[in-house]
Amino acid sequence: MFTGIIEEVGSVRRIGGGVLDIAAHTVLTDAHVGDSIAVNGICLTVTDFSPEHFMADVMPETVRRTSLANLGAGSPVNLERALLPTTRLGGHFVSGHIDGTGTIQSFRAEGNALWLQVSARPEILRGIVEKGSVALDGISLTVAGVTGTDFTVSLIPHTREVTNLHAKKPGDLLNIETDILGKYALKLLRLQSAEQEKAQPQEELTTDFLQANGFY
Repeated sequence: MFTGIIEEVGSVRRIGGGVLDIAAHTVLTDAHVGDSIAVNGICLTVTDFSPEHFMADVMPETVRRTSLANLGAGSPVNLERALLPTTRLGGHFVSGHIDGTGTIQSFRAEGNALWLQVSARPEILRGIVEKGSVALDGISLTVAGVTGTDFTVSLIPHTREVTNLHAKKPGDLLNIETDILGKYALKLLRLQSAEQEKAQPQEELTTDFLQANGFY
């Protein structure tokens, strides 16, 4: 579990063959093999490390659902260690399980803020609500607005400076994780709707039914 508060921006050293190698420092100060580190919001397990870098195995399913395929040597990545019970929860609960990707549509400056507009598939947008939380490349952000095709968040200068967003441009992909509480709410609503449909009585095909509908 993570908070969406990025600790440092690392750099990809190598990616390929199911292995991701990342240069980092802060997140490795208390690292152990088996620890979880969120890389652009993706929960990955440390398989090897030194004071300057760590390695993690990446499954094909993870590559399919995320923007990992777009990374190369030198790509900046957001890093966060799993939270501790004593950690201040400055963002929101982030699981590190990516729902899919979105595409940056635009950046627009307004005063000291920067509006970021992201398009996404309908199944992802269903889990995004105005003033709710969303994690973009692992960054905890508040949704300012949402439509049937995209959503918008507002960034303070600090967020862009200390994350990989400073290197992003329109057309780039972002990993999206919707609020975990919203996922459970949607699941319960779907189950409730399905149960109500099953509970509705079905009319039997009888001679009385046929006569009443003009077939006799």
